[in-house]
Amino acid sequence: QVQLVESGGGLVQAGGSLRLSCAASGSILSIATMGWYRQAPGKQRELVASITMGGSTNYADSVKGRFTISRDNAKNTVYLQMNSLKPEDTAVYYCNANIFDYRGTYGAYWGQGTQVTVSS
Repeated sequence: QVQLVESGGGLVQAGGSLRLSCAASGSILSIATMGWYRQAPGKQRELVASITMGGSTNYADSVKGRFTISRDNAKNTVYLQMNSLKPEDTAVYYCNANIFDYRGTYGAYWGQGTQVTVSS
């Protein structure tokens, strides 16, 4: 079994910062791309940022220059540093990871989500 556990969400004022973490555990052989998605009320889930095993990153235009994604491959953990937060960043943030397990199975796994609320 593979599990993703997120932490770090909360309430912050506009202009503030938060750091999200997501740790993968279980029968993991290797992790390919890891990423963060978000879903605001009434909207579709959207990609915020992703990072490959080699460290190549991709960001949504709306967060470029404000958010930074990173990962610690030894800890199977991905981070999202969010600076200069805006009210429109308010959403539930989900961690995603593409994982090979020891059975040879490849699949996409999701965390349970963590709420980020930015007040104006």
